[in-house]
Amino acid sequence: MSPPPRLQLTQITKRYPGVVANDSVSLTVAPGTVHAVLGENGAGKSTLMKIIYGAVKPDEGTLLFNGQPVQIRNPQEARALGISMVFQHFSLFDTLTVAENVWLGLDKSLGLPAVSERIRQKAQAYGLDVDPDRPVHSLSVGEMQRVEIIRALLTSPQLLILDEPTSVLTPQAVDKLFVVLRQLAAEGCSILYISHKLHEIRALCQACTVMRGGRVTGECDPRQESNASLSRLMIGAEPSALQARAYAPGAPVLAVQGLSLPSADPFGTALQGIALQVRAGEVVGIAGVSGNGQAELLSALSGEQPRAPAGSVRLGGQDVSRLGPGRRRKLGLHFVPEERLGRGAVPTLSLAQNLLLSRRDAIGPLGWLRLGVLKAQARDIIARYQVKANGPDAAAKSLSGGNLQKFIVGREIEAKPTLLIVSQPTWGVDVGAAAQIRGEILALRDAGCAVLVVSEELDELFEISDRLHVIAKGRLSPPVWRAQATVEQIGEWMSGLWQAPAGQEEGAHAQA
Repeated sequence: MSPPPRLQLTQITKRYPGVVANDSVSLTVAPGTVHAVLGENGAGKSTLMKIIYGAVKPDEGTLLFNGQPVQIRNPQEARALGISMVFQHFSLFDTLTVAENVWLGLDKSLGLPAVSERIRQKAQAYGLDVDPDRPVHSLSVGEMQRVEIIRALLTSPQLLILDEPTSVLTPQAVDKLFVVLRQLAAEGCSILYISHKLHEIRALCQACTVMRGGRVTGECDPRQESNASLSRLMIGAEPSALQARAYAPGAPVLAVQGLSLPSADPFGTALQGIALQVRAGEVVGIAGVSGNGQAELLSALSGEQPRAPAGSVRLGGQDVSRLGPGRRRKLGLHFVPEERLGRGAVPTLSLAQNLLLSRRDAIGPLGWLRLGVLKAQARDIIARYQVKANGPDAAAKSLSGGNLQKFIVGREIEAKPTLLIVSQPTWGVDVGAAAQIRGEILALRDAGCAVLVVSEELDELFEISDRLHVIAKGRLSPPVWRAQATVEQIGEWMSGLWQAPAGQEEGAHAQA
């Protein structure tokens, strides 16, 4: 007799006020398979995964695990059954160390030193650089994700749920992770894999369930599909291709020279001699593995850490090295941070109210808020950027990650910046929304804005950048023209292994 399915969902329904997140969803996952769940932002994927993991209780439906009916009331019961999950938005305690966070989810018969050693072993085996003694608040987003992956693997799961696990990994690290996942599947572990990277799903998964609007709309073998056919299944159409455009940059808008800065965090990365220039009408991309100085560089450029050496950061020719974010914003600098909730948006405030984080045109002469103006602006952004939200009064935390990202990017673009700095513009965003965000960035560039994009999505950087840098260990590589760069080259540079061919660095800087 064949073994029962590892997981079988039947008619799962979950309702929230004003929306049905899951509508009679049925799903079967076989033992030892990598099963993709594909859908655009807001399709109901994350809610369904939280139901499986016990973080959300369904209103209707049944769940069988290894052929036995179960009611999973919380994540602790899920882990006891053999279900582990790596969330797209992390569930880590900032004030605890990496080892202490991992220890919380493990059998307490293990002492903390033993847990630390197991973390080191897993990190070395899987190429996931993690220090178990570091406090979580000192980690970058990419490092936090590595902690989540290791924590899940330490439980030896029978079912592993991965929500956008490769969004902050280098191509080489993705390949290594896939080796691990295939080995886990060969050993009998089933994997539910959520990703918007269609080529990953085609390369890794043996089955795929497609969701749209909270319902299952199709099933397929992704190995027999193309990126185009998967896009049609997910969003009903192929994302529009970005149009080739002429490159005619104007005057320098951002000029960074000799930026060396010790990190304010003892576990951070010091910046060493950063030199960078972004002109009007161009997109400059910065690639790199998370935790190599991106956070420190962005803090120095945005004004959150106004400690840069005098004269090292200039905006439109003016020295802004010691100016705060507000004064830089008045000079035309707008910033999209990688952390959506908490920095990009206040979770409990409405979308209209969140406009006040970077927009001041709805404040009257006596400081009174013009609420009607705020709501009209929010309504326009929702419409133009196709944000799925329950109107301008919807709380930021009520949106899916991808829809909140579209709103935040739209908020900053609609402010008509002179310089836009964007970190991880399409992290966790579906292919349709990603194409839209990238198209808006290019339209802004074509309108004469200078754009700096920091991303760990190499495909994205190759698609929208005019020139590329790589950041590694707090140092910035020479610039390279997008047409001359290769994924292999950029991947090597992410380890700090760059040496510009004679004349390349000078030529790129001269033409920049």
